[in-house]
Amino acid sequence: MSECCSKQDDQTDIRKTSTELTFGDRMGALKVRCGIGRNNYKIKPGLYAVGDPDDSSPVLVSANYKLTFDSLRKELKGMDCYLLILDTKGVNVWCAAGKGTFGTEELLNRIKKTKLADVVSHKKLILPQLGAPGICAHNVKRRSGFEVIYGPVRAADIKAFIAADMEATDEMRKVRFTMRDRTVLTPMEFIPAMKLSLLVFGLLFLANLIASRPFGIEDLAIYMGAVVFGTIITPILLPFIPVRAFSLKGWILGLLWTIYALWAFGWLQDDMITAAGYLFFLPSLSAYFAMNFTGASTYTSFSGVMKEMKAAVPFIIVTVIIGIVLLIFGKVI
Repeated sequence: MSECCSKQDDQTDIRKTSTELTFGDRMGALKVRCGIGRNNYKIKPGLYAVGDPDDSSPVLVSANYKLTFDSLRKELKGMDCYLLILDTKGVNVWCAAGKGTFGTEELLNRIKKTKLADVVSHKKLILPQLGAPGICAHNVKRRSGFEVIYGPVRAADIKAFIAADMEATDEMRKVRFTMRDRTVLTPMEFIPAMKLSLLVFGLLFLANLIASRPFGIEDLAIYMGAVVFGTIITPILLPFIPVRAFSLKGWILGLLWTIYALWAFGWLQDDMITAAGYLFFLPSLSAYFAMNFTGASTYTSFSGVMKEMKAAVPFIIVTVIIGIVLLIFGKVI
């Protein structure tokens, strides 16, 4: 990981940080978006200085997930402020708040360790709105003297928020999950799916050694289409698919793709057993991959995800097994 800070100040234990992202920062973000090194993409928790802050400068609280840290600091150009970075074990604010690592005790611990009361003369902390589930504001006030103020959802609004005397507009409070936001997350779904697919390709290779009708390019194309529809197309079109469950959204798009591909390849007319196998297998494959996106979405709750999985997983398992049996019968036997 590239070093995002300048030399540490030995007297105050405050690290300087820039608002400019380096090539290394951007490449690191790209790798993490692709699922490479995600579990260790973090910075050292503590107190950071942006610009040339003094004792009256605002204090922004965030997580030590480097992607979160970079997303915040790049929006602070021209500002003088402090960043109090909590040890969230390299997890973003929203997820860490749910897990408890972006929580009251860690915030109090970090205030004490950084001797924040000696650094600033005021008693105000600006926390990201999405961190609210992990913080008990009145406990923080009672035990440290610092008042918790919840800032906007997006880091891009932080300058306007501070300029407005820390008053958020309704727009600043809205959690948006735009098509761009969803698209950026799709590599994290697609690349793990491809890792799983390597096992499938290996099994197909072995099957071809004994198959009477070997799996070919068309089989690869129809399979990859189902993967793409489950990991990329469904997340992008998420709010436009008129059902609630993510697995059902993926299953519908996977079914439409499978029917189209079977028709295009002529299997609906000439190879009904293979067609039936894919009709059972591929929509459920898309459903499984689409269901994984619940962890990245702002639309879901833990209880809702558990309820969906309880209904969807048995259906996916049964239909995938039926589909595989039919494909083996049609291709191998």
